[in-house]
Amino acid sequence: MSKKVKQVNTNEINLNRVAKTIIRRALREDLGKRGDITTRATIPGDAKGEAVIIARQDGIIAGQRISEGVFKSVESSLIYRILVPDGESAEQGAEIARIKGKLWAILVAERTALNILGRCCGIATLTNRFVKAVEGTGVKITETRKTAPGLRYIDKASVLVGGGVNHRYALHDAFLIKENHIKGAGGIVEAINACKDFRAKWGRFRIMVEATNMDEYKLALSAKPERILLDNMTPDQLINCTKVPHAGIELEATGGINLDNVRSYAETGVGFISIGALTHSVKVLDLTLLIG
Repeated sequence: MSKKVKQVNTNEINLNRVAKTIIRRALREDLGKRGDITTRATIPGDAKGEAVIIARQDGIIAGQRISEGVFKSVESSLIYRILVPDGESAEQGAEIARIKGKLWAILVAERTALNILGRCCGIATLTNRFVKAVEGTGVKITETRKTAPGLRYIDKASVLVGGGVNHRYALHDAFLIKENHIKGAGGIVEAINACKDFRAKWGRFRIMVEATNMDEYKLALSAKPERILLDNMTPDQLINCTKVPHAGIELEATGGINLDNVRSYAETGVGFISIGALTHSVKVLDLTLLIG
């Protein structure tokens, strides 16, 4: 059984150049120069079969196109049929995909595909739990840059599938002024102004800055960045911050937020809540592949 969680036509994890690179590297790591020696030894080259991927846990499905890409990268003639699309929930025991074709190719691709698919589903599932926890508040759940090296594209895309929104992608597409930048620049205002000078020469990038207390928050407001991250503050401290006029400046709560307390943070008046655990503490959704 499965049910639709949200429309993800524009958020579905597509098999673009970055995804293809991830697949290629993952297969190379697993196969080495000799390939799958167990499959080579036990499976006739002309044997054909059909396999099914089954969810062993309830969760949100994400990464189907990547999984399909793994199988087809091993053998282009394989037929991969998606039974539960990205963005839909699957109950324990649900069949989420079927693969048909050369048996050796299915077995060669199996673990790489499940590793990636399970990670994507795990991220989407946890993201969706946070999204549901703040439902009705208008707050948007977002991730951080605490992603697995080399897997950022699929990590962040999985957050979208789960109903969240994306933070900056990397160091190169937005300013995010943190404690050490502030110290190096000589203060919050100085750091924000330095970023404004930089973008005046090199192109418009959003300026975001962290503030850890009310004094830092007011200083940041005076320099007018696009977003202020209220770092490791309590809900009461956040409420005090949101009461200060901040028209046109987005506010984000970050640090120390989990499923038990996220609702209290969402009700403070901030617009965004960032959760590093969405991608840095991934609990992979348990999936299995069985030959029919």
